[in-house]
Amino acid sequence: MTRNLLPILALLFGTLFLFLGNGLHSLLLPVRGASEGYSTTVLGLLGTSWATGFVLGCLLAPNVVRRVGHVRAFSSFISLLAINALVTGIVVDDMWWIALRAVTGFSTAGTSMIIESWLNERATNKSRGMIFSLYIGITLIGSVGGQMTIPLADVMTPILFMVCGIFYCVAMLPTTLSTAASPQPLTAVRLDLRGLFRNSPVSFVGILLVGIANGAFGTLGAVFGAGAGFSQSTIALMMSVAIFAGALMQLPAGRASDRVDRRYVLAALAAVAAVSGLLFVIAAPADVMWLMILVGIYGATANALYPIAVAHANDFAAPEDFVKVSGGLLLLYGIGTIIGPTLGGPIMSAFGPYALFGVTAAAHVLISTYAILRSRVRAAVPAGDRETFTTVSTSPLTTPESLTLSPRAAPLPEEGETAEDRYPGAAI
Repeated sequence: MTRNLLPILALLFGTLFLFLGNGLHSLLLPVRGASEGYSTTVLGLLGTSWATGFVLGCLLAPNVVRRVGHVRAFSSFISLLAINALVTGIVVDDMWWIALRAVTGFSTAGTSMIIESWLNERATNKSRGMIFSLYIGITLIGSVGGQMTIPLADVMTPILFMVCGIFYCVAMLPTTLSTAASPQPLTAVRLDLRGLFRNSPVSFVGILLVGIANGAFGTLGAVFGAGAGFSQSTIALMMSVAIFAGALMQLPAGRASDRVDRRYVLAALAAVAAVSGLLFVIAAPADVMWLMILVGIYGATANALYPIAVAHANDFAAPEDFVKVSGGLLLLYGIGTIIGPTLGGPIMSAFGPYALFGVTAAAHVLISTYAILRSRVRAAVPAGDRETFTTVSTSPLTTPESLTLSPRAAPLPEEGETAEDRYPGAAI
């Protein structure tokens, strides 16, 4: 176990700094953009552009790695991340930012998939559950830590952009200096929309709508905070509270879904998220304490929806199809995150910052309604026949490659057996 963990700790160190950079850059741009007077439509397009690049990266990065190798591809991707972070601090222009965010999204997908493949190569069937949990924890700490860096410097100066570039450069060191052999080729991804809907209509519709809501809030939450008159430190804390509350809610909500129909749990969580969103619209809280309470409730319920929807889909899928189904749903979620900011930006421009939660509330009402309606059409899998709920990363930076680390994925190859031997084609 110790022999396997030592090289993994170096990879996790690199992962931490990668996500510190991602967390900082993703919040810094909308905060700076709002200070520059960019419209919410433009700021929403920053999220749309990033999500589009990320989805394309999940689809195309395996081909890049196959051509040039893991180390060269990783160095190229993370160099692009560092360059983009620095250029966005030098060239303060909305159209340039939108274009560069697409490159950032693509490169983020590539770097994440390569790190995940290295972790998977080092994992064993006994250790991968712990490694998976460590990876999820590191991504959470990194994302939140990066966001909390915002109050440490003036966003109107290039300093935070430079800090972001430093984070990315540090993230490069553990992998580029490693002498470990390259792992197996990255998992090739195929999005089978018809198959996903046929397997579980609730999960298909629910995850698309969750992506819309989470994409809108994740991209425009900082814009809402600035428009509502909150300070930079309050905005950073608000976004972090939402992430942490969702992480804490995963396990109790998941355990509840093991005992009752998961669709009822989805409907209940979505209903509470919708109510909290409507309270934002109606009450327009200006007090920081009430803001954090409502954001905590919203984050806990909204961010717990995705893993339960994935678990519900896998209840109706064969165990060996876990990676295929979960990977497809992850890309569907990515499509939702493209739509969310695209809708949310113009609506906020027309109706004000609190209208953001009108968008999320509408998505959550649809989830709750559809889940209840479908529960009357199709019987749930008996509780005794379901796989026990396992946590998944709520980070938007999760890629299909990370799913192979999950304890629910097919067993890893034994010593002397390659992944290609066990999974010919390795496509999902």
